Amino acid sequence: MSLPDIDTAYFQEFLTRLLNTPSPTGYTEEAIAYVESEAQKFSGVRTRRTRKGALLITLDGERADAPRALTAHVDTLGAMVKEIKSSGRLRLTKLGGYPWNFVEGEGCAVRTEQGALIRGTILFHRASVHVYGQQVDGKREDDSMEVRLDAPTRSQDDTRRLGIQPGDFVFIDPRVEWNNGFVRSRHLDDKACVAVLISALKSLNDAGQKPRQTTYLLISNYEEVGHGAAAGIPSDVVELLAVDMAAVGDGQNSDEHHATLCVKDSGGPYHHGFSQRLRRLAEQEGIDARVDIYPFYGSDGEAFWRAGGDLAVALIGPGVDASHNYERTHTDALVDTARWVLAYLLND
Repeated sequence: MSLPDIDTAYFQEFLTRLLNTPSPTGYTEEAIAYVESEAQKFSGVRTRRTRKGALLITLDGERADAPRALTAHVDTLGAMVKEIKSSGRLRLTKLGGYPWNFVEGEGCAVRTEQGALIRGTILFHRASVHVYGQQVDGKREDDSMEVRLDAPTRSQDDTRRLGIQPGDFVFIDPRVEWNNGFVRSRHLDDKACVAVLISALKSLNDAGQKPRQTTYLLISNYEEVGHGAAAGIPSDVVELLAVDMAAVGDGQNSDEHHATLCVKDSGGPYHHGFSQRLRRLAEQEGIDARVDIYPFYGSDGEAFWRAGGDLAVALIGPGVDASHNYERTHTDALVDTARWVLAYLLND
């Protein structure tokens, strides 16, 4: 099978803009709207929003007797204001699973209910070594971390006058950079894979091709808290392919230059028959894919299964280093994942 080319310039432009569009779990409307506007540029595509706020993209196929679904999530890690402290600084509650030291020292923006963005920095409360000495090595936990606002505030009242209140979302800076084929940024999980799906759509559109079967793409918006694709997959679908990052680290087979098939994670094994078919597709297309297992990992495919979904589910994705930290991957892995998606869409 001859696969259509991936427009890497478009991929980079789309991913960069998506990474720079804040979308912590619970605040995803702007990112969903951007993905929808891009998908609507392609022929044979229909879009609608689910009641939960996810985006369902429908792509007409050559046939419609065995529709397929793929899913990737646009929601990311982030935080919300838990409390305005007496000092005027903010105590946070996390959105998604990450240790505080992963975001310590990072720039952020607090979005007020009125729409203002107030800049700040996430810091350990005892951040000054010249004041606190060895106390700066203290435990990083919810009560010891705070946001220092870039605004003249020394009290709760000062901060409230800025329009800030508990429940406001806090956007953690992504800091997107492309160097020598690498992209490093926060929130490549899972915006890199949303870019994979949209770039695959563009490749089909540019080549004037349709997928073999009518295909649904669910861009979910609650994956980081465990229930993203629990709802939203149409009832006529016969199988679900989750597209999410592959975890890189000691003892793992995944790396930043390759796409990976995950056959088991913390929720157990994925569908063996479906996974084997994807392995054969990669081999047929000359995609040097890896196979791996992730001990501390869950996906939207599992969310669907746990909600009672009765479909074969498999998981592929690009290798991403330092997951839930300041992440990095390479164009090689992104392109191979997009080619793998195309191979799946165009295969019987």
